[in-house]
Amino acid sequence: MTKQVFKLDFRGRPLQVEIGQVAKQASGAVLVRYGETVVLATAVGSKKAGTGDFFPLTVNYEEKMYAVGKVPGGFLKREGRPSEHATLTARLIDRPIRPMFPDGVRNEVQIVATVLSVDQDNSPEMAAMFGASLALGVSDVPFDGPIAGVKVARVDGQLIINPSVDQLATTEIDLTVAGTKTAINMVESDAAEVPEAEMLEALLFGHEAIKELVAFQEEIISAVGKEKFELTLAKPLPDIVDQVNELFQAKMVQAIQTEEKKAREEAVADVMAAAVEYFQTKYDSNPEFEEIIKSVNIALHDLEKDEVRRLITKERVRPDGRKIDEIRPLSSEVGLLPRVHGSGLFTRGQTQALSVATLAPLREHQIIDGLGTEDYKRFMHHYNFPPYSVGETGRMGSPGRREVGHGALGERALKHVIPSEEEFPYVIRLVSEVLESNGSSSQASICGSTLAMMDAGIPIKAPVAGIAMGLVMDDDADYTILTDIQGLEDHLGDMDFKVAGTAKGITALQMDIKIQGITEQILREALAQAKVARMQILDQITSTIAAPRPELSKYAPKIEMVKIDIDQIKVVIGKGGETINKIIDETGVKIDIDDEGNVSIYSEDQAMINKAKDIIESLTHVVAAGEVYTGKVVRIEKFGAFVEILPGKQGLLHISQIAKERIDKVEDVLAMGDDVTVKVTEIDDRGRINLSRKVLIK
Repeated sequence: MTKQVFKLDFRGRPLQVEIGQVAKQASGAVLVRYGETVVLATAVGSKKAGTGDFFPLTVNYEEKMYAVGKVPGGFLKREGRPSEHATLTARLIDRPIRPMFPDGVRNEVQIVATVLSVDQDNSPEMAAMFGASLALGVSDVPFDGPIAGVKVARVDGQLIINPSVDQLATTEIDLTVAGTKTAINMVESDAAEVPEAEMLEALLFGHEAIKELVAFQEEIISAVGKEKFELTLAKPLPDIVDQVNELFQAKMVQAIQTEEKKAREEAVADVMAAAVEYFQTKYDSNPEFEEIIKSVNIALHDLEKDEVRRLITKERVRPDGRKIDEIRPLSSEVGLLPRVHGSGLFTRGQTQALSVATLAPLREHQIIDGLGTEDYKRFMHHYNFPPYSVGETGRMGSPGRREVGHGALGERALKHVIPSEEEFPYVIRLVSEVLESNGSSSQASICGSTLAMMDAGIPIKAPVAGIAMGLVMDDDADYTILTDIQGLEDHLGDMDFKVAGTAKGITALQMDIKIQGITEQILREALAQAKVARMQILDQITSTIAAPRPELSKYAPKIEMVKIDIDQIKVVIGKGGETINKIIDETGVKIDIDDEGNVSIYSEDQAMINKAKDIIESLTHVVAAGEVYTGKVVRIEKFGAFVEILPGKQGLLHISQIAKERIDKVEDVLAMGDDVTVKVTEIDDRGRINLSRKVLIK
């Protein structure tokens, strides 16, 4: 194929696609140029179906440091494991693409988006999502797309598509929305307590832009797209399905309606085991034995799914007996752990999260070595999901993609209520340990972390609560929206829509769906239903702890901030660090000074912090005529004495200004080391300070 170029002026910026020049052995490959951002997106699909029971789709987002003219940090000086941002972006691309493949696909598909050049004002993440969809579209891999995504911001009340870095710095909404030409199918957002109606407006605004990108892809696919190969979908044998339904449907319905999670799982497992044993005995000598047993397992899973969905949509009955809009029982507690800086335990039904807050000096911020403009952050939210939380054994160790994603969601939900660095000069780390899980554990972690921050005395602007909403839609497009979904409803339903916020408005959204899109009406109803639930949870939180504690834990580091002029930084540091080291030796504190003149003083001893602060303020104080000081005589000459009125600042007390009467020698009144009270009478044009003692003598 010869190189072909397609161009679109997308909202005032050039979007160019090149096909046929690079990565020609991939099933599909496109080079996307968005401004000066360049991303290579490739898709490769196996024509042979695998033997597993899931769709093996993988998405990789490869950050290359040369894309921003950097050499990677660390000893090896080359890219290694994906950064947190790369992991989150890979998930961001996967989520809207995965629903666009039919059920039963077992062919391995891999998408790789490699960032080659970054123009910070033209999102490489959105270019990668666009390229991933288009690479699938022009390939021979069956794909029911295209999809596209955009970022939406709101600055000064104006909604903006794919905002610049400067616009993102002041936005009230940072929204990523993806979808097809007919519907939205993925949402990721944080917001500054924005009302539901305004968030919905931003979502729909973003979808209008998505339609333009999808139409552009369709034009390209029509021109250069390959013929799709035929998929062999994993489907059970019809006769086996009929037998499973006839013999085990009633037992499955009874098992599903067991209210307690572990008991329900055991009841469903017993039905499945009995069914498999029955068919193993019946078809033991059949030459298609393995295919029959495989069909039995698929049919049993489908039966469980169909019955859960039928009970919800037709009979309005949930597996645990709750109403459609009912939240599971809530409980919460603070101060469980005596030596940590703050802790909160939040329980919702059989989902429980223990969150711990840790405060540290600003020098302990996280350093970020990535492609973006952010080089450090002082607020972190980490999420851990050990296997015991669901009664299983499993791998322990570094966090997986899911844990990284849930931690980041909690961080977005909470960051808009965190006090500024000037108001609260601490690094804040929250760790949420999921102790039990039956769905919505990420939202429980947000609630637990709110409790932990309030227990720690962090002056947050408002408490934040989170809730997960679900959706079950039948073939006739009749749907039911569920409040506070449990694990089974998440697994067998069509939507997981997480909404977090304060009493005032939304701080974070995340939506994943298993169908190809949802309508404006469903979004509107889900947001309204979520708000009611959020208010109930906020009542629970504030009944446990009404406001942040007035004081920090005695085990937390104490920090004071002093603001000095930039040209005074060298005064505090001194030659070769002499002055600052002297302050540290004298007081035992630790001191950080940034390029803006923000001085952080921290210690466990408040008295020593105060002493160091006084010294720094003295060093940086600008002496003015008329001020009175008590200083120390540090040098005596025939013509007068030099008095140190502030650390490092001396003035001349002329012999004629020492006493009202005439004196012959300075030593007649003053000696080295004497304390003397003087008034500044003049500061000459060379900055020299003249002092007088006699003007203060009455």
